[in-house]
Amino acid sequence: MDVALVQYINRLCRHLAITPARLHPHEVYLDSCDTADPRVACLLNVPVESLRLRFALLQSLNNTLESFFLPLVELRQTQTYQNSIAALLCEAKGLIFYDTKVTVMNRVLNATVQRTADHAAPEITLDPLEIVGGEIRSSENTYFCQAARQLSCVPSSQLCVKLASGGDPTYAFNIRFTGEEVHGTSGSFRHFLWQVCKELQSSALSLLLPCPSAAANRNKGKYILTPCPISYAEEQLLHFFGQLLGIAIRADVPLPLDLLSSFWKGLVGEPLDPEQDLQEADVLTFNYVKKFENVSDETELEALCAEISSQHHSGESPDSPSRPCCTFTYVTMTGDEVELCQGGRSLIVSWENKDVYARAVRSLRLRELLNIECMTAVRAGLGSIIPLQLLTMLSPLQMELRTCGLPYINLEFLKAHTMYQVGLMETDQHIEFFWAALEMFTQEELCKFIKFACNQERIPFTCPCKDGGPDTAHVPPYPMKIAPPDGAAGQPDSRYIRVETCMFMVKLPQYTSLDVMLEKLRYAIHYREDPLSG
Repeated sequence: MDVALVQYINRLCRHLAITPARLHPHEVYLDSCDTADPRVACLLNVPVESLRLRFALLQSLNNTLESFFLPLVELRQTQTYQNSIAALLCEAKGLIFYDTKVTVMNRVLNATVQRTADHAAPEITLDPLEIVGGEIRSSENTYFCQAARQLSCVPSSQLCVKLASGGDPTYAFNIRFTGEEVHGTSGSFRHFLWQVCKELQSSALSLLLPCPSAAANRNKGKYILTPCPISYAEEQLLHFFGQLLGIAIRADVPLPLDLLSSFWKGLVGEPLDPEQDLQEADVLTFNYVKKFENVSDETELEALCAEISSQHHSGESPDSPSRPCCTFTYVTMTGDEVELCQGGRSLIVSWENKDVYARAVRSLRLRELLNIECMTAVRAGLGSIIPLQLLTMLSPLQMELRTCGLPYINLEFLKAHTMYQVGLMETDQHIEFFWAALEMFTQEELCKFIKFACNQERIPFTCPCKDGGPDTAHVPPYPMKIAPPDGAAGQPDSRYIRVETCMFMVKLPQYTSLDVMLEKLRYAIHYREDPLSG
């Protein structure tokens, strides 16, 4: 119940854009929209005064942890000593607010900076013509591989910079695009990370594999690490992938990656759930295993084997040539048929060994999901940028939030964190048209608008109102800025929207109607992949 309350508080504070330390206990209440969340179901019958008192206790605990206790704990002992304070904290991590963990994590990241101000940032040169038209001819031409080659000789210490802050943040490396003049470093850096995520989740690279459950219309668009033996070159690319995760955390740029929860569990070292994770990743195999586990007699098993044999053209039993059979083999996620035990191709599934067969199929899939060889390479890359012991405090979902942010745009949050410049006001007619148009957009269109305006698709959680700080506490490029267009020539309706991506500044003409605003915004976001504008 405490864990459920902490999860509810995390979500409430995210919605209100404040830290739990600034939330008054009397602001805690469950309303009708919370009843649909199964994670808080156990709290629905608890009197509200009891909830508020319990929150006050958790709030006091977290304040002490954040200000005094957590910085003194040696987290590297978590896996080594089961009775250490670190291990006990790891067991109780569900009682610690997300903001408490992130505050301590950020302190450690700033304390582990290795590149000082007198060292120039590494610079890589990318050729946009290699991927022109959106068609990548080979994996070597991708931004990912171009960057991996050039950064392979750069010591990882040079990529460990302080957390992004202020108007001109420090990034792990600078990007220069061949043949393009780009002013500032932020916009091009964010564009690079966006393009790399797009490449990773495409057929251009083979490091990630679409979730097998997508074949059953479940978890479409989600990815896992490709489960197969890797070469040295692939290991280096996975190492660079891990480094990019750490670089994005230090830069506070949410990556538009859609990875299954089993990936984040492997990253933070949490065991997989044999039921839930298998069902989430490969519902067809999950149902296949359940059929064998649930057969009630030999006749039913024979009928099941006949059904599978007809679907997969399996052989017949050598003892009874007319009787179809299943053998101890199964198809991997990459499409290869493998033996589940030595001599599995000649071992028939029978009533006596059907449970052994079901366990062997489940074990195969869970090994593929764990993918220890690939995950070790990713964790090694991540560990070269951020201390891995920090991950022991985070849940898989919190690690995903810290790395990738939320996969949707909260328009209310964006509106509350927008500045109007050069005399513009929120009540101006064309500004009202602007927000009305965005409210009509789908989530996909909103992500495209954010990408057009600042070269990243997702909005970070960091905002000044969480801690009551000034505007400079925003992680660049936020807040969004709306300004008039450059110059005054021509009719407003004939002009186009321009942006300065480094500053997240939208230069908005005074369009005369909502229809014109919609037309111009849609034109802009669908041509957002044109050469960078700033």
